[in-house]
Amino acid sequence: MTTQPPPDDLKGRDIALFLDIDGTLLEHRPHPEDVRVDDRLRGLLGSIARSLGGAVAFVTGRNIAMVDRLFAPLHLPTAGLYGLEHRLTPEGPVESAGEPEDLAAVADHLQHRFHTTEGIYFERKGAVLAIHTRAAPAALPEVKAAAEEALARLPEGYRIVAGHAGLEFMPLEALKSAAIERFMEASPFAGRLPVFLGDDVSDEAGFEYVNALNGVSIRVRPQGGTEAGFALPDVASVHRWLAGFEANVDAAR
Repeated sequence: MTTQPPPDDLKGRDIALFLDIDGTLLEHRPHPEDVRVDDRLRGLLGSIARSLGGAVAFVTGRNIAMVDRLFAPLHLPTAGLYGLEHRLTPEGPVESAGEPEDLAAVADHLQHRFHTTEGIYFERKGAVLAIHTRAAPAALPEVKAAAEEALARLPEGYRIVAGHAGLEFMPLEALKSAAIERFMEASPFAGRLPVFLGDDVSDEAGFEYVNALNGVSIRVRPQGGTEAGFALPDVASVHRWLAGFEANVDAAR
């Protein structure tokens, strides 16, 4: 497990900044729609985006519509649903993915099975199904067992990713590494040094990809092994690091 803080000497570098949201920029809440974005964070991200010529993107498990509601009026390039949705420019079109019938059937089955368990929240995000147990931690083992049973009934091409407080069904092609790679092939990200901040198992593929490009990978609140080269202890430290990063980049302009 890495405990090394991220470098503070990135000023003057051509950086492409990629940001997970929940657990990284925002504290987790029992319900995903309970989170709020304050004006200070919104302004900081907008300032960094301007300083980097627009090379800042969200890479998140949320869908893009929800990201836009959270951060409005700020719009950034965004990969939603782990890259199953993309918007390559702030005001560009959204490439989206609907809910397949087989995944919808699994969601219906599991929602019925756990409908009397208080604190479990099902988030149906098109091609991704999230089951949140942050408000019902004792139910997580049973939810995992039921999810594994349901996965066996799905056609090939799906996997389950377990996180801090729940799990998600997603297609195999839903990878943050692929999402970041797509941005890195397009302006204004192409040719820059990638920096990626994330906090969960689903971010590990992104860390591996960024490491392969000799970029900077930062895991927030790491628990156990991680591919990230650097660590920050909590969301508040992410905000402080971003503020210092913005000041350094602005000073180098």
